[in-house]
Amino acid sequence: MLLPPLAICILTRSLATSHDREEPAPSVASYLAREMDHAAEAQRTDLMTITRHALNEQGRHPESRGDFTILLSHIVLGCKFVASAVNKAGLAKLIGLAGETNIQGEEQKKLDVLSNEVFVKALVSSGRTCVLVSEENEEAIFVDGPLRGKYCVCFDPLDGSSNIDCGVSIGTIFGIYMIKDKDNATLEDVLQPGTNMIAAGYCMYGSSCTLVLSTGNGVNGFTLDPSLGEFILTHPNIKIPSKGKIYSVNEGNARNWDAPTAKFVEKCKFPQDGSSPKSLRYIGSMVADVHRTLLYGGIFLYPADKKSLNGKLRVLYEVFPMSFLMEQAGGQSFTGKQRALELVPTEIHQRSPIFLGSYGDVEEIKSLYASESSTGPSA
Repeated sequence: MLLPPLAICILTRSLATSHDREEPAPSVASYLAREMDHAAEAQRTDLMTITRHALNEQGRHPESRGDFTILLSHIVLGCKFVASAVNKAGLAKLIGLAGETNIQGEEQKKLDVLSNEVFVKALVSSGRTCVLVSEENEEAIFVDGPLRGKYCVCFDPLDGSSNIDCGVSIGTIFGIYMIKDKDNATLEDVLQPGTNMIAAGYCMYGSSCTLVLSTGNGVNGFTLDPSLGEFILTHPNIKIPSKGKIYSVNEGNARNWDAPTAKFVEKCKFPQDGSSPKSLRYIGSMVADVHRTLLYGGIFLYPADKKSLNGKLRVLYEVFPMSFLMEQAGGQSFTGKQRALELVPTEIHQRSPIFLGSYGDVEEIKSLYASESSTGPSA
């Protein structure tokens, strides 16, 4: 690499001065390294933060008053707070049981309780929410008049919390709806099909803190830069591969599966078309499993079985947001009976089976269910 004349001049003077002081002379390599560092810093000044991204999206809608951008900024603040708490959970003695049980009958971790409080307060204080539905609260939360806005947010404040103690990635999941009449909101306004969702996302707390978001115009991933305290766009316009080499399911439940699920997993292990078997990857944290599926392709399965006839994952704040993201990324989702987003929930904590991921992989299991229904259930 040729150095510009000014750089040669500076380097020569530096070498001469260093020699006069009888100090070690800097090498050309060290000089170039410093120059590269300066160039890298210059590039860092043109970063696409999640706030800047939201404002750009807002600019595409001249009628927008910025309400959604403000709401998103409060969600982002909640994610930053929880990310910090997760990173120091052991030191802060946040690991362990809080001594209470949530509406799902699951023992609450201290970090669960803290995360729920953080998001409830952040969302209410935004002044843009009307109704909140959280996994940790038995009833929906209706925001008081002075702080009431036009959005409903359904969220799981800390998905995969059973993995806290062993350091596995966990996360926050959220879905956002618009309420027609904020002054007369009822529970019926919350029980909308996923097709009415206007935005969805998740924040994964792991080796890095990653927030994946869709506002109905594709899917983008942002990674938290701790030195800046900002989420930076690192995964623009995420598209899931049309077919994948990974399937993700809890095979410990295999004895209770229905025939289509069992046949599909058997095909993953022992394909009859001469192709290579799929690899099994199952973490047990929905955010982590779906994130991997979104980036690498494949399929995530949580079917109904003999123990959980209605499945286990919750519709409003797990199934719908993840299905929304998958469809926006070019994949699809399926309940075993219908497109997941077309399901109409009848209660806020309703559960559903779910198969989501690469378009081709979900098509395969849809065809198995179609064959099952045409021939009748197996004995």
